[in-house]
Amino acid sequence: MTSGGISVVVPVYRSAATLQELHDRLLTVLTPLACDFEIIFVDDGGNDDSWDEISRLSRADQRVRGILHSRNYGQHNALLTGIRAASLDMIVTLDDDLQNPPEEIPAMLAKLDTGYDVVYGKPRSEQQGLFRDLASRTTKLALQSAMGAETARNTSAFRVFRTFLREAFADYHNSFVSIDVLLTWGTKNFSFVTVKHDPRKVGESHYTLGKLARHAINMMTGFSVLPLQLASLIGFAFTLIGLGLLAFVVGSYVLYGSSVAGFPFLASVIALFSGAQMFALGIIGEYLARMHMRSMGHPVGLARMSIGFTADGGSTFSRALAARPVVKADVKALHE
Repeated sequence: MTSGGISVVVPVYRSAATLQELHDRLLTVLTPLACDFEIIFVDDGGNDDSWDEISRLSRADQRVRGILHSRNYGQHNALLTGIRAASLDMIVTLDDDLQNPPEEIPAMLAKLDTGYDVVYGKPRSEQQGLFRDLASRTTKLALQSAMGAETARNTSAFRVFRTFLREAFADYHNSFVSIDVLLTWGTKNFSFVTVKHDPRKVGESHYTLGKLARHAINMMTGFSVLPLQLASLIGFAFTLIGLGLLAFVVGSYVLYGSSVAGFPFLASVIALFSGAQMFALGIIGEYLARMHMRSMGHPVGLARMSIGFTADGGSTFSRALAARPVVKADVKALHE
């Protein structure tokens, strides 16, 4: 039995078919581990039967909580909503598609008990497509500046961490969320264990190529200054190229008595430098767009409904979200 309680947070998107099995497997794992645990499902506006399934599970098991987002905000936004609603000492996050085996949780908790604040479940071999893998590599590259290269290589959606770390990002207001980066605001004490990564049993990934590309760009510009540093390096490199071209033109005039002739040469130089300028301006524009979106005050998530949370006492859903920047509207605690 582990010391302290465990809150399991699961972002849910169109996964009604897997929730019963996930619940059963979590119960099998958690019952001998902790004297107290809760399972928080956050339905991220999938508009399927997931909320009905969550409600059914909550009525059958008082340890199951549910939060329904008013629309789709994204996986990390749903995670943040669940993390802010958690009431116990440790938080476990895992996907809803059964690719993260709950049976690996004890090994991750054992590693956490050796003195770490965050432990990731690093897959032995990931069951992902080419584009998902490419986006994952780009995301980890962006994380390196905040987490260090070694830690960033081992990140995954399967993680366990100490609940007190959420206080480091209690006032976070940006609508774009990366849980991994936010955790670095509270600690540098990361580790990992190698775990299984099962193939998807039901359905297919909801990450399209466009969503993966946007997520990778958001990671690169939202939590890293690497693109700005790249723009600076490109500017410096093209300054050297410009000086080289100037030396070439002057040298040609001194040696041969005439300047470099030809429209193609001039057009190529203009196109080269104009392209570099537009690339740098585009990067700066991405950062300005982030500042603009943040100034608009978009919420991290809007909770339409909740189930399984008590009306008073403890760290309830209402108390947890009222003090944090997750908007709640028409929130109902259902007790049946």
